[in-house]
Amino acid sequence: MNVANKSELKEKERANWASVAAGWRRRDELLRKGSAPVTERMLDLAGLGPGQRVLDIASGTGEPAISAAQRVGPAGRVVGTDLVEEMLAHARDKAAAAGLDNIEFRCVDGEALEFEAGHFDAVTCRWGLMFMPEPGACLEGVHRVLKPGGRVVLACWAEPERTPFVSLPMRILGNYMELPSPPPGAPGIFAFADPDRLRGVLEQSGFGDIGIEAMEIDVMEVDDGAAYWAALEDLAAPVMALVNTLEQDARAAFVDELVRTADGFKQGERLRMPGTTWIAWARR
Repeated sequence: MNVANKSELKEKERANWASVAAGWRRRDELLRKGSAPVTERMLDLAGLGPGQRVLDIASGTGEPAISAAQRVGPAGRVVGTDLVEEMLAHARDKAAAAGLDNIEFRCVDGEALEFEAGHFDAVTCRWGLMFMPEPGACLEGVHRVLKPGGRVVLACWAEPERTPFVSLPMRILGNYMELPSPPPGAPGIFAFADPDRLRGVLEQSGFGDIGIEAMEIDVMEVDDGAAYWAALEDLAAPVMALVNTLEQDARAAFVDELVRTADGFKQGERLRMPGTTWIAWARR
């Protein structure tokens, strides 16, 4: 990939996520609750303990970096990074509110990790690797900054059929517009839907003792289809980038169809939108 194309992709991603930073702040508790099982499993697999140093890549509004800081305690240290400063502003506020002084957040490109070699005991990246134009560059950097024997733990979404929380609006959008068909390996939410690709990029980056498991979670638990759409407006940058190109009438029709279809996922009085994520771990 040439430098111009790579820079263009990164800026597009940065702008997309910056546009929903305020929404992520508003929906922080919804996000925290939905993702908590993945966060806890990742930190367990990372083997975190008191006094360790941890790097969290693509921290967004602060997780799993903040949870990691709580695990490593005052003698440990966590650095959280993200490409979007607007997201990190909220992460810093949350860490301060939690009284944590063993964590810092830096606006850093995950493919250009300028940290000391062999510095970290563990590295985490939850739902960030798939948006990188050159994920191998990220993992090669992770390999360099990890101590010998250190662990990396990643989370990437599985195939669309197993992630209706985001594939449902994309499927319905196809009724109102021609959806882009990115080439294989292009960055995007399903870039690592194939676990073999995830395993392969870890192997190519020098890691061993690789394991991958699937975890299904209720990504969003809301009242009904209308509440689900409202949450998507606040949170789903890749989806909203497409929705915002629709003409007014088409957008209204899309929203109506999405709300009605999503209501079919209701269980009793609540709507739970599921998703399956791969969790991968490896050792330097």
